[in-house]
Amino acid sequence: MGKIISIANQKGGVGKTTTAINLCASLAALEYKTLVVDADPQANTTSGVGHNPKEVQNSIYECMVDGIDVKSCILDTEIDYLYVLPSHIDLVGAEIEMVNIENREGKMRKALEPIKDNYDFIIIDCSPSLGLITINALTASDSVVVPVQCEYFALEGLGKLLNTIKIIQSRLNTNLEIEGILLTMYDVRLRLSNQVVEEVKTHFKNLVFDTLVPRNIKLSESPSFGIPAIAHDADSKGAISYLNLAKEILANNNLEKR
Repeated sequence: MGKIISIANQKGGVGKTTTAINLCASLAALEYKTLVVDADPQANTTSGVGHNPKEVQNSIYECMVDGIDVKSCILDTEIDYLYVLPSHIDLVGAEIEMVNIENREGKMRKALEPIKDNYDFIIIDCSPSLGLITINALTASDSVVVPVQCEYFALEGLGKLLNTIKIIQSRLNTNLEIEGILLTMYDVRLRLSNQVVEEVKTHFKNLVFDTLVPRNIKLSESPSFGIPAIAHDADSKGAISYLNLAKEILANNNLEKR
């Protein structure tokens, strides 16, 4: 059975979408069949793996709101072993449309349940909020990766997210675990970056991944080509860091490189 991992943090600009795209591509490069679910109305993950959101016929929105079969919405990508369940701007209205629906927090879990066995990993890119769609993602997930930017306000809001995770663990998904906290946008030259790394590791100890994701131009460039960094420049520091993260997650789950 595949493992479902959400990439979540209500702060914007911390590297959630970059992490979702490049972690999925790295797992696929290691020959693990991987589905990335774009649960953000901005649909940057959808475009980041090569699809135009404006041309998407059916998306995660139709799966959750209209009950469309998820299998009919999944698209191939140019990378072997990597597939995408796309998003669309319509997802903005989903929270309002779902507010009076019974079991509204479990709609994504219900949509993904029939295909969970078809993939080794399902990675969900969450929007920068703790709204109903993100709660759906966390309710559907086995674990959550929390990207944290190596900057001054790194810990701001992290407590709120962890509290939300505890509430979901107690009320909606008792099996939800924290896969790890991922430090992103790291710059070894800056004292501040190193201070943030020390502070986060002091507070959260073993929850912090060993992998540090650096600031890297190739990570920034690759979305404009509609490809992950590993397909843009496999030797770049950004691509290598996400490959290392994928290997770390595999090791933590007692899985081996294929």
